[in-house]
Amino acid sequence: MRVRDVVKKMAFGVEFVVLRIESQQKIHYAMPLRTMLYDGMRYLKEYREITQSMKKEKGKWTEEEFLSGMRKGDRLHPIITIVIYYSEYVWDGPMYLKDMIVEMPEEIEKIFSDYKMNLVQVRDSGRYIFHNEDVRTVFEISREIFQGNFEEINRKYKDRDIKQELIRVIGKITDSSKLMEQKTEGEAGNMCTALRKLEEECEEKGRKEGIKEGIKEGHEKGLETGISSMVSAMLELQIEPEVILQKLQEKFQLKRNEAERFLK
Repeated sequence: MRVRDVVKKMAFGVEFVVLRIESQQKIHYAMPLRTMLYDGMRYLKEYREITQSMKKEKGKWTEEEFLSGMRKGDRLHPIITIVIYYSEYVWDGPMYLKDMIVEMPEEIEKIFSDYKMNLVQVRDSGRYIFHNEDVRTVFEISREIFQGNFEEINRKYKDRDIKQELIRVIGKITDSSKLMEQKTEGEAGNMCTALRKLEEECEEKGRKEGIKEGIKEGHEKGLETGISSMVSAMLELQIEPEVILQKLQEKFQLKRNEAERFLK
């Protein structure tokens, strides 16, 4: 999922086109390249706006300014892209454009123009300071859910009401259908109630995974028993081992070494 937003803000006497948010639930192994291209397109858009503005104005331009499509004193606004990765797994993808490039000799690496991606991982967001209380709440609760610290969430939020929309955002981040299904009526909801639903959902998922693994394990054991019985019968009929191996590989899509263990 991608969410892009651009805002203008004054900071330290400089006008910034500051924020572009990329929200990622899955690791993207071309993310530095993708953010670089998006930023480049945004810079190009502003450059074209400057060029169009010049054409509408009457004035004297130098030959260089005319060819450039912008005046010597024109400046672009800095674009800052932040990639927010909300998953329980650690980001193992590239952080720099350089991480996507083949190994370079030192001489080439010195003149290579790298590009850095600004990544914020929800599961590792404890080291960041969020001044907005809603943002801080979403990151903190999501992080604790990923770590399974339900008691810690209860301790901090048991007496606090949280906006329903924030609970649904937390549900989206943590992939919890129970939290995403929070009712829209009212301004706030009790986190303890929402957390109880989440714990029930986690337990249910655990049960389903256990059943699924049990069925898979039982199926595999049953299959092995069936193959062993079939091999024993074929050997009693004095069928050549090589023929048996061939049949096992064809019928059960086994590799030769996998088929050979049934003849030992």
